[in-house]
Parts: sequence; structure tokens; C-alpha cells
Amino acid sequence: MGHGGARKGAGRPKGGGQYGEPTQPVRLPHSMIPSVLDYLANKGYQLPLFSSKVPAGFPSPADDHIEQHLDLNQHLIKHPAATFFVRVTGHSMVDAGIHENDILIIDRSLPALHGKIVVAAVDGQLTVKRLHQSAQGKLLLMPANPTFQPIEINDENDIHIWGVVTNVIHAV
Repeated sequence: MGHGGARKGAGRPKGGGQYGEPTQPVRLPHSMIPSVLDYLANKGYQLPLFSSKVPAGFPSPADDHIEQHLDLNQHLIKHPAATFFVRVTGHSMVDAGIHENDILIIDRSLPALHGKIVVAAVDGQLTVKRLHQSAQGKLLLMPANPTFQPIEINDENDIHIWGVVTNVIHAV
């Protein structure tokens, strides 16, 4: 016999377990085990996405058909290794739909281009503004609130673009 009585092919066939595919052992910190088990039990936090759209005008009959299941991580985060979240303070971007206590999803892998909303550190202070390059080549960080002034970036400023805002999580 040898090998402690184990025989080749013994046990469950590959892919025959609860996941329907081969599995692999993984080492996790103890503190993460409940979260990972919860994630697996929910199959990735996939929530129902109904096929009917909800009109913002007059009511219409509702459809009870689920089109698919939506994983918010896959829907909102395109580059997980380059994505982070920040909470907003202040009111300089309210006309862009960004309000106090909203959570911004920022992607560091996207290019910071003219017209994009970015999170930037200017002289060590973080801000969220719309990036604007004027016809004269001046770089401005534009607020989306008429009571705030644009921030003009010049050679004396130390500026670092942290990333481009891709989504806003806004509680109602």
C-alpha cells in the first residue's frame, strides 16, 4: 500500500464540490475569514437587477422580471488594484452632484484629462475639482459651485493628481 493508505483517485472528483469547479487552499488572516465566507455564501454579493427601468416622470406598470444579477464591485470598479474611496467634505462640487459625506470612487489608472473630475493634492491639501486646461495652457481646478473660485496651478504649486473620480455613492 505505502503512502498511508491513500490511493490515486480517492475522494471527490475535481469540480464535484459545492462550487462546481476545482478549489485551492488559501491562507487568510483570521479577521477576514467571516467576510470571505459571507462573500462566498452570497456568490460575490450579486444583487438582482430588474429588466424594467423606473421612469422619473409619470408612473408606469412594474415588471417583475429579473434581467440579471449585478455585482457592484464589478459594475463600479474597473481596476481594483488602482481604485480607492474617499468621503467628501465641503460643498464646492454640488452642481456636479457631489455632496457632503458622499463617497467617491477614484481610479488612479485613468489619465487625468481636461474635463475630468479629479482628486488632487495641491500644496499638501486634498481637493476634488474638475480639471481644466485653458486655451493659453493654464491648468485650473474648477469647482462646481459658483460661490467657490477656481484654483489656478502655477509653477510654485506642488500638485499631485491622486486619480480620476469614476462614481459617486450618494445617500438620499
